[in-house]
Amino acid sequence: MYAIMGITGQIGGIVSRTLLTAKQPVRAIVRDPAKGQAWSDRGCEVALATIENAASLAAAFQGTKGVFILVPPNFDPLPEFPEAQTIGETLRTALAQAKPAQVVYLSTIGAQARESNLLTQHSIIEKAVSSLPIPITFLRPAWFMENSSWDVTPAKISGVIPSFLQPLDKPVSMVATADIGRVAAELLQQTLSSHCVVELEGPKRVTPNEIAATFARLLGRPVRMEAVPRESWEVLFRSQGMKNPIPRIRMLDGFNEGWIDFEREEAGLLKGRVTLETVLKALIERKTDAH
Repeated sequence: MYAIMGITGQIGGIVSRTLLTAKQPVRAIVRDPAKGQAWSDRGCEVALATIENAASLAAAFQGTKGVFILVPPNFDPLPEFPEAQTIGETLRTALAQAKPAQVVYLSTIGAQARESNLLTQHSIIEKAVSSLPIPITFLRPAWFMENSSWDVTPAKISGVIPSFLQPLDKPVSMVATADIGRVAAELLQQTLSSHCVVELEGPKRVTPNEIAATFARLLGRPVRMEAVPRESWEVLFRSQGMKNPIPRIRMLDGFNEGWIDFEREEAGLLKGRVTLETVLKALIERKTDAH
C-alpha cells in the first residue's frame, strides 16, 4: 500500500494515477471526505488527515510500503518560517510512529542553499525528518514549467509577459509536473535502505526569452518578455496582499544570481521527458476551456 499526500492536486494526482496504472494499491490522504470520493471510486483506500495533526497522519501512514509527502505551498510565510518548523515536527512525529517502509518527500532545487529564501521552508522540513531511521528520498525538482500558467493571459492579450526571472537570456532549470509525479511514483516502488537526494530537471534548460518565443509559436502572434525592475518587487508584492514578501524576493534573487541551484553537476541530474512546448500548449488549452 502506498499512502499519497496532496492527491487532490496536480503532482499527487499524477503519482497516484501512475501507481494505479501499475496495479499498485493506493491510500488517498485527504482533508475533506468529499474530495476523497473520486479516489474511492477508482478503488483507493481513503484516509482523513491534516498536516497539522500528527496522530491523523500517523494513522494514514501506518502499514505502508511507501509514503509520498507533499506539503501545501506557503508563498507568504511569517518571518523565521514558524509554519515550516511546526510541519517538520508534525511529520517527524507521525513518521516515527507509523514507521512506513520508505518515504519520498517532495522538496525543491536549492534546498541546500545557505541564504534564507522562500525555499528554506523545505530545508527546515528536510532537516526535521532526516534524523529518522526510515529510508527517505528527498526529490528536488527544478522550477515548475507550470508556473507559466500566469503568463498565458498577458501573452494572449498584450503579447508582453512580465518576467521576474532575469536576465531574460539566462537559462533556467525547469521541469514539468508530469515528470515530477512520474519520477516520484517510480522512486516509491524502488527498495531503498538509506536517505538519498534525487535532483530532477526537464529535457533542456530554458530562458525567459525562449518561453516567450514558444508562446508566440503556439498563439500565432508576437510575444516578448519584459523584465520587472528588481526595485519595484517589494511594493508590487505588498500591493498584491503579501505581508512578508522578502522570502519570495530572495528566492527570485537566488535563481537570478545562481545560488539557488542543484548540488550535482548537470551530468548527475535526472532528466524529465516532457518539453516546455507540451506544457505551454496544455496551459493555453486549459485557459481556453475555462472561458
